[in-house]
Amino acid sequence: MSQLKQEPLAARIRPRTLDEYMGQSHLVGAGKPLRVAIETRHLFSMIFWGPPGVGKTTLARIYATEIGADFSELSAVSAGKADVREVVEAAAQNGQPTVLFLDEIHRFNKAQQDFLLPYVETGTITLIGATTENPSFEVIAPLLSRCRVFTLRELTPEEMHAIIQRAVEQYNLDTPDTPIDLDDEAREWLVSMANGDARQGITLLENTANLYHEVTVDTLKRTLQSAHLRFDKKGEEHYNTISAFIKSMRASNVDAALYYLARMVDAGEDPKFIARRMVIFASEDIGMAQPTALVVANEVFRAVETIGYPECAINLAHGVVYLASAKKDRSAYEAYFAALDDVQRLGNQPIPLNLRNAPTGLMKDLGYGKGYEAYTDADLLPDKLKGRRYYHPRIKREDA
Repeated sequence: MSQLKQEPLAARIRPRTLDEYMGQSHLVGAGKPLRVAIETRHLFSMIFWGPPGVGKTTLARIYATEIGADFSELSAVSAGKADVREVVEAAAQNGQPTVLFLDEIHRFNKAQQDFLLPYVETGTITLIGATTENPSFEVIAPLLSRCRVFTLRELTPEEMHAIIQRAVEQYNLDTPDTPIDLDDEAREWLVSMANGDARQGITLLENTANLYHEVTVDTLKRTLQSAHLRFDKKGEEHYNTISAFIKSMRASNVDAALYYLARMVDAGEDPKFIARRMVIFASEDIGMAQPTALVVANEVFRAVETIGYPECAINLAHGVVYLASAKKDRSAYEAYFAALDDVQRLGNQPIPLNLRNAPTGLMKDLGYGKGYEAYTDADLLPDKLKGRRYYHPRIKREDA
């Protein structure tokens, strides 16, 4: 088998030109912004925001190729400043327009994103960042302001059918001794299972064909069930693992919590997602038993933002040991939801007059603010809730 054929099927059928590209007609259709940019050879930095497998990498390659720019590709999961510097130095030396495609740009921490900024500003590189996360939250403002954000959409069933057909034709061309025939039922099932993710659909098709030499609903299902998918950020295992992680900390089982943390880190989970869950846990499950837990969790989040993988895994482990070892108290959490229940059940009850703001003379005459005294035990709740208690402390605070 040739080197070309050893590539994954998804790579072998990757579109090379804009006319071959499937999907995103709102961006690449006639008169649409990216097609116009390519036709006018307009080079500018941008962010591609969209779900997996919709053609972000392919579109970046086509953009660079058709404009005539050099193309460099990095993944923010494994790359760092040294890799970016290497691309920048090469661009400066050859004097050619250079597109740097940075996949999963949201995985770069603030310092790493800051490092990109001067080279984007001077035009040494044209940055195309790809992300599945909202760039408003995951890309620093100075960098985001210098990029145009394009939202890529899930591929439609019609587009998926066309891509799958192209994949079948390419597979049969490459393996004429064991061609596959995809019947309508299997095709529909595959398109439905892929859910707009072309890469996932093509990979499942190829794996099934290689394993069974026929592609039916049954063989597709068997391939899917036997696939060793350690961790799928959109799938059941993702939620099972984070659930086990939280429940282990809640049970004060440090070892189990560290184990599930290690599974998530090893699988490439976004460390900020883990750190956010820890911040929530600090208030929800530890609360007033050890108020400093929230400070620790926030510092872990800051460290994760600053350092990034791989070193920030140690910061996460530090925080996990602290949170799992801490005393637990959900009274603040339960108190809030008890108050929220009253608000939703009874609506917005009239605020007592003595608590109301009185910015005008008329309001003072009506009694707004009258009788209010700070630091008293007076009941400050609306009339219908007089005497209501939400907060019931259970254990002595560590700093009391």
